Amino acid sequence: MASGGVMETRFNGLTAAQPALPASWYFDPVQYEREMRSIWQQNWVYLCRSDTLAGPKAFRTFTIAGQDLLLVRDEDDVLQGYFNTCRHRGSTLCTHASGTLERPLVVCPYHQWAYDLGGRLRATGPMRRVGGFDRTEFGLHRIAVAEWGGFVFANMAGDAAPPFIQQFGDELSLISPWPLANLVVGHRYRKTLNCNWKLFWENFNECLHCPGVHPELCELVPIYGRAIMARRDDPDWESPTRGDAPIFTGGLREGAETWSMDGRAQGMLPGLTDAERVPGQRYGTVLPSVFIAAYIDYVRLVRILPLGPDTMELSAEWLFDPEMLARPDFDMRRITDFGTLVMDQDGAACELNQGGLRSAAFKQGVLMQEEYEVFLFQDWIRGQLDEPTLGEPAPSRASRRAE
Repeated sequence: MASGGVMETRFNGLTAAQPALPASWYFDPVQYEREMRSIWQQNWVYLCRSDTLAGPKAFRTFTIAGQDLLLVRDEDDVLQGYFNTCRHRGSTLCTHASGTLERPLVVCPYHQWAYDLGGRLRATGPMRRVGGFDRTEFGLHRIAVAEWGGFVFANMAGDAAPPFIQQFGDELSLISPWPLANLVVGHRYRKTLNCNWKLFWENFNECLHCPGVHPELCELVPIYGRAIMARRDDPDWESPTRGDAPIFTGGLREGAETWSMDGRAQGMLPGLTDAERVPGQRYGTVLPSVFIAAYIDYVRLVRILPLGPDTMELSAEWLFDPEMLARPDFDMRRITDFGTLVMDQDGAACELNQGGLRSAAFKQGVLMQEEYEVFLFQDWIRGQLDEPTLGEPAPSRASRRAE
């Protein structure tokens, strides 16, 4: 056994039933604010694609966990990130969602304090000089920014944030061979769900729901129809009776190539090896905000964004090779309709889950053997909140999925 006796070692699973998080953690406003401060304001979160900030002086604003953020490219085309708040009296600095600055300055619309693109205070508008004020001490509050694979991530911890690739390099290793930076967004999806943000992650981390919720997906990925996610989720995975069929090994059904309405691909992303094409799908996860699913012909990014204790936004971006998008015979809907179907099914399941959590009789759930990824996610939540954890730190998802 590993993880303090909680995780099996011969296969993926829990050694015994484990207590779930308290039910109140999914609707209590005080708990929600605690998670925003300790998790969302202290971790790397996904903001946008790099190409939506094209060239020096391009900017975008965002609201994450109740905090207004500003991204801007400096004159050297380096992306900089700040809290969107003037250091004078706290006014909002930039009121537009996106654009290009006329000058290499961010000017507060209230009292005209002006900052250069490196965040330094350069002018204080019409105000006279006054003793006890040092301009160098009033630069913009910085956030950490990282660009990886054409994706932009930010961390409100600023200089205290761990380097992005140091923290997530192993987790993203399975999808790093994909030509992510060269892909472009062909379709976007956005939906508000009436559920707590953690419920969507928990749903993502188990397949006990798959046979009842995702009949189309189970037909495409047969092992999901067995209510497990991967070969080693089966305690008898080493048995010779299991064979090499997808229902035992994972991957797509025989004859299928990708996640689409008919299972057929309409091309191939450049640079992938035969081994990288085999599984049918690979995942990279950056908690708490996003997972990236890579297929042989496209990539789908799914973002979870909390809006309140029992409300969240689910959004997705489908990324394609520009040459594929330009083909007159390319049918994007064969791909996007399938992903939308699966996400809508997941959203309905999460709202169903949320609907029962306020029962006066229900205080806390229980996690079964197959819900080991849910356990690891919930233990991560406990650790982020400085609560006692129930197991040892787990290896990356990539390591747990390695054959």
